[in-house]
Amino acid sequence: MASSRKMVEFFYDIVSPYSWMAFEVLCRYRNVWNIDLKFKPALLGGVFRGSGNQEPGLVQNKFSYMVTDLKQLSEFFGVPVNPPLPGKKGTLNMMRFVTAVAEKEKERGVLVERVSRELWKNIWSTHQDITHPASLTEAGLKAGLSANEVEELLILSKSQQIKDKLKSVTQEALDYQSFGLPFIVCHVNGKAEVFFGSDRFELMAHRIGEKWVGPHPVKS
Repeated sequence: MASSRKMVEFFYDIVSPYSWMAFEVLCRYRNVWNIDLKFKPALLGGVFRGSGNQEPGLVQNKFSYMVTDLKQLSEFFGVPVNPPLPGKKGTLNMMRFVTAVAEKEKERGVLVERVSRELWKNIWSTHQDITHPASLTEAGLKAGLSANEVEELLILSKSQQIKDKLKSVTQEALDYQSFGLPFIVCHVNGKAEVFFGSDRFELMAHRIGEKWVGPHPVKS
């Protein structure tokens, strides 16, 4: 049975609220669909630069639409995104920290899932200053890491190894022709099926031979 599980790679950046919604839905479906979910922390700014895309916040009409869209999607998906959109700067260190957690853990992705969720809450629910190291420490502690483990990960996040890893994962997304995040890659019968955004789950289910029953499969 394990060999028949379809690998799903989830490329995301904490700065993206749409990534948070897609993340929570995939986590809910992880044991409903026959998938092996792999978390791939990447850098949204790097994807924009590498693909020639433009940040949505730089287009006024798109920015205004996003505020309303996020409120509606937050209710639909049951994810506590709290617009309006505050300025999101200095997320490079945060994504290096998430990458360090992912590299340290290597296996099931339990800790990187928990840490990512806590950082999304900090950024998009309580609007904390994520440029401050205390925000990373708080997220790590709430995710179940010890103070010593958090300190080790903060040190690791500044290493060349982690800087290079974040760059390489961002390049992986670009190699799949990503132009934004979240970006989901489903490996089916030796072929990569790619999906952008948080609103392609019905199509994704169809392509991987599963059933979409809404954003809350347990309730359904």
